[in-house]
Amino acid sequence: MTTEAFGPRRLGASGIEVSALGVGTNRWGGRGAAEPDLAATFGASIDAGVTFFDTAEVYMAGRSERLLGRCCRKDGRPVILASKFAPYPTRLVGAQFARALDATLHGMGRNSIDLYYLHFPHSLVRIETWMNRMAEAVGSGKVRAVGVSNCDASQMRRARDALGRHGIPLAANQVQYSLVHRKPEHDGVLAACRELDVALVAYRPLGGGLLRSGSDDSDNRALDGALALIAGQRGVTPSQVALNWLLCQDARVIAIPGATKISHATQNAGAIAWRLDREELAILDRASAHLIS
Repeated sequence: MTTEAFGPRRLGASGIEVSALGVGTNRWGGRGAAEPDLAATFGASIDAGVTFFDTAEVYMAGRSERLLGRCCRKDGRPVILASKFAPYPTRLVGAQFARALDATLHGMGRNSIDLYYLHFPHSLVRIETWMNRMAEAVGSGKVRAVGVSNCDASQMRRARDALGRHGIPLAANQVQYSLVHRKPEHDGVLAACRELDVALVAYRPLGGGLLRSGSDDSDNRALDGALALIAGQRGVTPSQVALNWLLCQDARVIAIPGATKISHATQNAGAIAWRLDREELAILDRASAHLIS
């Protein structure tokens, strides 16, 4: 067994580095997520070396952005923040993009955002047009790095090419990726991230909770058993094993599990101070092979 920790990871060629593990905040502002608890979770994450936080304008109707912004201002320590622009069917012109970005910045109490994503590619407006708007935002200093989310390999290349005409790299593609959702390995997305030097930011890295608490799904019993076996041998939790497996897949992979409590934050962070060995990775690959395609 090795004890090598996962260090910072690059957001493509943007020049920005983030912790290998981040915090997803899509439930911040929802029921059962009180602001004092979220502030404590924020601080505990930073204490544990996790300094990358992900939100979006659509998360809890903007409450996630506002809460995250308040936590940043109250804590004061440097972090990397990401948010997302939603290309609704009613959003057709550049002025609407600009207003959405300004609303995000105002809600978070910031002059700029470190990473700004196109939240999904399905739009009446071409990806290239949105990337042109992103490039303008980079030029104005409101956005440091540009990403896409839920894009396939072809859409990634289109976004990369459009940004490239402005001399801006595509920093990241945020997609679902976990031991129970290994689609990026066979649909070309992970390969495209390697080819284009783009970070793959994995949302739902614990399978929506399946890899945190276990599952009654008979298709996953072999995987649950493998996670429990390795966790027991390592003295860690099954969810920490699952996150560690994800980070082992490629140095471009960054995981953003959700956290609304200190216990979530500290448990998640416990996945980055060690590394699965080849035998353990092989066991998990065999147990989840049916989920690759």
